[in-house]
Amino acid sequence: MIFYIPLLVILSFALLFGTFFVVKQQSAAVVERFGKFTGIRQSGLQLKIPIIDRVAGRLSLRIQQLDVVVETKTKDDVFVKIKVSVQFVVLKEKVYDAFYKLDYPHDQITSYVFDVVRAEVPKMILDDVFEKKHDVAIAVKGELNEAMKNYGFDIVKTLVTDIDPDSQVKESMNRINASEREKVAAQFEGDAQRILIVERAKAEAESKRLQGQGIADQRREIARGLEDSVKVLNGVDINSQEASALIVVTQHYDTLQSVGNSTNSNLILMPNSPQAGSEMLNNMVASFTASNQIGEEMKKASLKKENEKNKK
Repeated sequence: MIFYIPLLVILSFALLFGTFFVVKQQSAAVVERFGKFTGIRQSGLQLKIPIIDRVAGRLSLRIQQLDVVVETKTKDDVFVKIKVSVQFVVLKEKVYDAFYKLDYPHDQITSYVFDVVRAEVPKMILDDVFEKKHDVAIAVKGELNEAMKNYGFDIVKTLVTDIDPDSQVKESMNRINASEREKVAAQFEGDAQRILIVERAKAEAESKRLQGQGIADQRREIARGLEDSVKVLNGVDINSQEASALIVVTQHYDTLQSVGNSTNSNLILMPNSPQAGSEMLNNMVASFTASNQIGEEMKKASLKKENEKNKK
């Protein structure tokens, strides 16, 4: 009896623990009796007949994620690896189908993802794969939903999380991008240089215009000063010729003084006697007279040609 008492206690505990079992939150347990399905137990403390009933399996009712990497080729013959993340859940009312109709649901989902991706991506060039990855994800979800609902699975979301072209293709794309950026930079630099040259030319033209205007104003004021000087000299009984000679001599000596005061002037040989001013005045008068005569002759010749043309 002493030997059988512990054995009975152990057997009692075994029967007790074999009768009760716990199902966790957001999960379901499938119970079988002699290998035949008897029911689905939800979360909480549950009962079963020891030895006769058994828990055949447990399914999670939480959202699960399966990552599938598919290698395929694009329309422009670029091999690319695409990672598709499939988020799915077992429908609470279809636990029986999810448990008994599919042995390996992950493999089934993977097969459908491969089929859809390899049907959609070859229709696109590589750039479109990056831009339209959402379209690929929608196509995968539509195909999976239609197929997996019969097995008790609902596809919550499909995401294209990574697009990885061949390493040589990525290097080529980076070189193309770098070349495009260098081209744009060169264009901007050329535009900047052109604008700088134009602005410099405008500034130089404006400087020349202002310089010419200054020279014109200076000569105008000189002429007015000479005119006033001649009037003053005429007022003291000095005729115009003598006044002009005096002004020329004065300007001559002012020029000599200016040249002498400049430290950076080149060597200049010029007459410094008072007769030099008179000679300069005579030469200027002779030059003006000759210029006027030439101008009159050219004017007469032009009028003659115009009259002959009108006669014809």
